Amino acid sequence: MKRIILGVLSVLITFSVWQAVTVSQAGAPPNIAFDITKSDIDLILKNAPPSPPDRQLRVVDMGKYNLGVGIIHRGPTNDKAGDPISMIYHDYTAETYIITSGSGILTTGGTIVNKKASAGVNVMNGPSGNGTAGANAYSRRVQEGDIIIIPTGVGHGWSQITDHVTYLSVRPDPDRVLPAGYVYPLLLKNLPTPAK
Repeated sequence: MKRIILGVLSVLITFSVWQAVTVSQAGAPPNIAFDITKSDIDLILKNAPPSPPDRQLRVVDMGKYNLGVGIIHRGPTNDKAGDPISMIYHDYTAETYIITSGSGILTTGGTIVNKKASAGVNVMNGPSGNGTAGANAYSRRVQEGDIIIIPTGVGHGWSQITDHVTYLSVRPDPDRVLPAGYVYPLLLKNLPTPAK
């Protein structure tokens, strides 16, 4: 009985220390809201260079995790039905796509053939990689108004975009691989003045 009580106490003490360390590593959540206006998005889509198509708008330190929001605009692709589909994946960040205009074929999941980690870390998604869609990948046409949730590590790639597809990407970052406090350079001049 004495050993059981000591074991339970040991677990409780270990859990309490772990909780204290976890709380001390995570910052306090912000006490303000962060706006990304339609005019901000329009400004970036109009003035940003065409490549890369991904533009991280903001990365906010939410206390226990970071949260990134990006806008992506992809023009027409030159592929045909049956062509191999290039995919990317992200090691630490999931994404939620909210299609704001246009349409295309989005392929997700399944095996990633010729999987290769990317060199370096990008500001949009942290450590990532690429390859080609393989067995059990799922393709479907997505369009304005659709929302797609892509879990961490799941391959995803676009094809058969006849005109364009533009979408917001919301990126939760529990491992904090995205740079907290990042603001897309064109938006720096539009930051709100704090209220007094």
